Amino acid sequence: MIKESAHRLALLDTHIWIWLVTDNPRVQSSPFIKKIKEFEAQHGLRVSVISIWEIGMLHAKGRLELPFSPHEWIQKALAAPGIRIAELTPEIALDSAHFLKGYPGGDPADRMILTTAKSLGATLVTADQKMLKCAKEHHWESLSP
Repeated sequence: MIKESAHRLALLDTHIWIWLVTDNPRVQSSPFIKKIKEFEAQHGLRVSVISIWEIGMLHAKGRLELPFSPHEWIQKALAAPGIRIAELTPEIALDSAHFLKGYPGGDPADRMILTTAKSLGATLVTADQKMLKCAKEHHWESLSP
C-alpha cells in the first residue's frame, strides 16, 4: 500500500531498514523504491535509536543473522545515503505509554517507533499490519512495500 504523502521525512521501521540495507526482495518494488528515494532526496530517512537496540536484541537472541558484528553492521547501515538517527526523547517515551494506551501491540520498540513518527510528523514506513492500522486510525501518513 503506497500513499501519497505531503511529508518529506520518513521514519523506517526496524525491519524495513534491515530489508533496505540487505536488498531484501520484499522492498525492491519499483514504486516503493521510488518513494524511498524521494524521501531520501528531500530530507532523508530516519531510523529510531530504538531500532538499533532492537537489532542488537534480535541478534543476541539468534533471530537475526548479520554478516559481521552488530556494531559494525550498525555503523555501515547508518552510513547509507540519507539515513539519520531519530533520537528517543522523554516525550516520545511517555507518549508510547500514554498516548498509545489502546494500541494492541505489546512490543515497546513498535510503540516508540510509532510515537517517534508522530513526534517528527514523519511518514511511517513499515510492513507491520498493527502499526499500519494504528497509523491509519490516528490519521498519520504511512508507506508499506
